[in-house]
Amino acid sequence: MFDYKLLAALAAVVEQGGFERAAQVLGLSQSAVSQRIKLLEARVGQPVLVRATPPTSTEIGTRLLNHVQQVRLLERDLQSQVPALDEGGPRERLRIAINADTLATWWARAVADFCSRHEVLMDLVVEDQDVGLKRMRAGEVAGCVCGAERPVAGARSIPLGAMRYRALASPAFIARHFAEGVTPAALARSPSIVYGPDDLLQHRYMESLGVAGSFPHHLCPSSEGFVRLTEGGLGWGLVPEHQVEGQLARGELRELITGRPIDVPLYWHHWRHGGELLAQLTEHLAHAGARWLVQA
Repeated sequence: MFDYKLLAALAAVVEQGGFERAAQVLGLSQSAVSQRIKLLEARVGQPVLVRATPPTSTEIGTRLLNHVQQVRLLERDLQSQVPALDEGGPRERLRIAINADTLATWWARAVADFCSRHEVLMDLVVEDQDVGLKRMRAGEVAGCVCGAERPVAGARSIPLGAMRYRALASPAFIARHFAEGVTPAALARSPSIVYGPDDLLQHRYMESLGVAGSFPHHLCPSSEGFVRLTEGGLGWGLVPEHQVEGQLARGELRELITGRPIDVPLYWHHWRHGGELLAQLTEHLAHAGARWLVQA
């Protein structure tokens, strides 16, 4: 039988990014958390953590984390069915990896009613849509909204729809850089704004215009900051149209090439044996995607 106190220590260290914060969450001393990790490693016969900053799980540690995520969800189902088993402790948070643009646009409106109805607390881990699935693979989250279709082992995925992005810039930026018209060559010369080193959306957009290779760009790892920089005229950027409906209506931002958006498909990933709550959230998100996202 597993000693779930040891597994809880492993999950806390990985989720909190270190032993000190894990100890605070568990209400233990840092040395006690360390001892639990050592005891877990002694029982499985190999390391469960790579002791880096932040600590990461080994292959066997990842398998244990996946197990912990699913057990937490199943325990929640059981407690709802047998209230006497609920010891009255703090509610578990449902840990989900989500891309920043989803968080900045449709997510809150899509899940607010669900969280209220099911008394769910969420712990959101923000990742780019192209790399968020690594959190599922590492066993750190119970679900993930990302751009990858293929699920990791033990999980399932469903299509939600696509986020529509438009290439936008401020009127002043357009006047300064595109006085002779917006062409692929002019776009390649003018500074753009990219969310981060893993964000390849701008690159895909440029390739669709026949432009390959590097181009000048600012890095801004914030959805709100991304819009602010675009409004301020620092560069042009691909922005979710839902995020800037007001700015477009007021003329504060303009589309560079009319009628040429780029759609980014999004998928919801969840553990196959994640219990009733994840199944209900999956059904809820399928309906929300049909409302808030572009459908094929």
